[in-house]
Formats: sequence, structure tokens, C-alpha cells
Amino acid sequence: MLGKVILEEAFALPRLEAKTRWWAGLFSTEPETHVKEIQDLTDLRIKHADKHGVGYTILSYTAPGVQDIFDAKEAQALAVEINDYVADKIKLFPQRLGAFATLSMHNPVEAADELRRVVTKYGFKGALVNDTQRAGPDGDDLIFYDNPDWDVLWQTFIELDVPFYLHPRNPTGVVFEKLWKDRQWLIGPPLSFAHGVSLHVLGMVTNGVFDRNPKLQVILGHLGEHIPFDLWRINHWFEDRKKLLGLDCKKTIREYFNENIWITTSGHFSTTTLNFCVNEVSSDRILFSVDYPFEHFSDACDWFDNAEMSTRDRAKIGRENAKSLFKLGEYKDCNAKVV
Repeated sequence: MLGKVILEEAFALPRLEAKTRWWAGLFSTEPETHVKEIQDLTDLRIKHADKHGVGYTILSYTAPGVQDIFDAKEAQALAVEINDYVADKIKLFPQRLGAFATLSMHNPVEAADELRRVVTKYGFKGALVNDTQRAGPDGDDLIFYDNPDWDVLWQTFIELDVPFYLHPRNPTGVVFEKLWKDRQWLIGPPLSFAHGVSLHVLGMVTNGVFDRNPKLQVILGHLGEHIPFDLWRINHWFEDRKKLLGLDCKKTIREYFNENIWITTSGHFSTTTLNFCVNEVSSDRILFSVDYPFEHFSDACDWFDNAEMSTRDRAKIGRENAKSLFKLGEYKDCNAKVV
């Protein structure tokens, strides 16, 4: 289909190429190609998009990004630099490219102020944060965003009417040493990404983030980081056990998925799995994405364009849900028919 919208699409700063190359060596079978693609914000991306029927792309800074920096001043300075950099790079392509804010998550007021700055000044479409923020003198402290101190940030998202994308990052510090060091092949998509993000977002649910901020919209990649496959079991234990023991969530886990949580297809190109998620959370809450350059446009788009699903669901997942969530105006092929 034409006019697809994609929204988990990474870039990196050219001045940090040495770090980018080091990270690429950990997971990419073609590190030189990866470095070239992730540092390009316009030329290669738009060529790929034209070839594969993508009308609009929302860019975000690559993981682990600012969440890996445990010095608060350094993290904030880098976040501002990244946001100004991407805004300048995409300003000539308003009908093709948008961006998510990069935020330092050391301080909720500071994060809220930076979000407001880039949404109002540059028209950014929300923010993408790479799971917990490293903090403390040795980087072993982890900041979660599920206590009331962070409501000032969530209220800013609601006021600006933009979503929050909770993206994974690699385990570091003591978490790496204790859990993953002896089983490193499970780091990333095989397990650690879903492990981290599912803990974080379910913490947001159980610690009342959505009850206090009922209009907050949160996006999860990779078809929901395993949570949709456990929805029945989570709901059963929350409703039939945990609430009797004191859990005070105002709604069911399914209601939070219906009202507050979106999932994307980024890096998860299985028709069987997608159809399962459609049945569990409905096509109203699913968004198409690629996860470029960690994944290929051809793998994602060829799969999605030919996957067995209704024409209505393909249009909703491929572009219509994103057009509504991000309030997109005209962009390339936005009114094209599904093919």
C-alpha cells in the first residue's frame, strides 16, 4: 500500500561516529552499512521510502542514547543538541519527515520543558525515550517514570496532545553484570528489550500513571514487547488475585490497552503474530513501523503489503491510525488507495 507511516526509525549524530561504529559491531552483520544508514537523515531514507510506499517517517535518536548518560548536565546538553540537529536536518522535508524529541530523564520538570520547547518550536510529534535513565555516580541507579513525581511530564504530554514512545535500551552496569553477562546472546530483540520495557510499562499501570493521567498515550514497539501474549493471564491475576490483595488500579489491563497504549510492528514482521495482536488489542491500537536501519524497509514493507488481513485493517494499521494520533496533514501519498 502507498502512504504508509513509520515511527520507530533511528538516527545518530555524525560527531559520535566512533560510538555508533562500536555499537554497530555488537549487533550488525554489516556494520559499515549500518553506520552509513543511521547517520543519514534524508537522502537514503527518502529513497527507501519512495521505493516501498512510505509517505511519512518520524525519526528518533538511536538507543541507548541519552538514557545511557548518567551525568545529568551532560545528558541534558546532548538532548538539546540532538533535538536542534534533527530539526535543522528535516526542516526542508515537512511532508516527508518528522521527529520525536530526545529527552534527558534525570529531572521531570527539565524533561517537560524540553518537550514543550521542541513541540512548540519545531512541531515534533512527541518523544521517544529509551527505557530507564541511568543515574548515580557510577551509572548503576535506574530512574523509572512511574511515580507521581513524573506527572508534571505526563501532563505536558497531554497538554501538547502528543504521545510518549517507550523504547528499549541495552542493559548496562549492575543489571548487565547480574542478569545478562553470561547470556549475552539474549540481549536485544531475543529477550532483554521486552524484559525491560514490559516491566516499565506495567509499572506505569500498577503505580497509577494512567489513573492519574487518563489521557496519556504511550507507544510500545515490537508488537507490544510480549505483553499482548500475556494479556489474559495479566488480567486474570490483576482482577482475580492482586486487586483482592490491595492493587488499586482503577481499570483493567485491557482497558489501559484500549485507551492509553499503542503497539507498533517495528522489527516484528509475522502475520500470525500481528493477527493475534489484532484479536487481543484490536487494529485500532496498532501502528506500522520498520525499525530502520536495524531492520530493512524491504522486509517490513513487502511483508506488510502482502500480509493476509482485511483492506480496512491494512489501511488503519498502515497509515490511518498514525494520521489521527499524530494529527498529520497532507504528506506524500496520504490519500492513495490501498494496493
